Amino acid sequence: MNTDKNELEIIKKYEEKGYTNNYRVVDGILIDNKTKSTYKPTEIFIVAEHRFEGMSNPADMSILYIVVTEDDFKGTFLASYGGASSTEAAEFFNEIPKENVSNKENIFM
Repeated sequence: MNTDKNELEIIKKYEEKGYTNNYRVVDGILIDNKTKSTYKPTEIFIVAEHRFEGMSNPADMSILYIVVTEDDFKGTFLASYGGASSTEAAEFFNEIPKENVSNKENIFM
């Protein structure tokens, strides 16, 4: 749990390392907001993730995924989880194969 930094500070650190794209999930597909490329869960690699609790309400939780796509685009995806979560995003990220998930790019390791 990263309690000393907020999501935007951590996103900025990853952007400095080249993770500049960002994504959204629509109809079970990850879409790159910049290139409009689309990806299935098997075409995504999570190379780090960070969880956050809300300062005023611990139920306000989010998770920041640091991702690399099959065609080598790097970016971030910030998702709510807990009570306010998007089930569509959660389902997409749960479908990413376990072998595609690591913490090898975690800036805190």
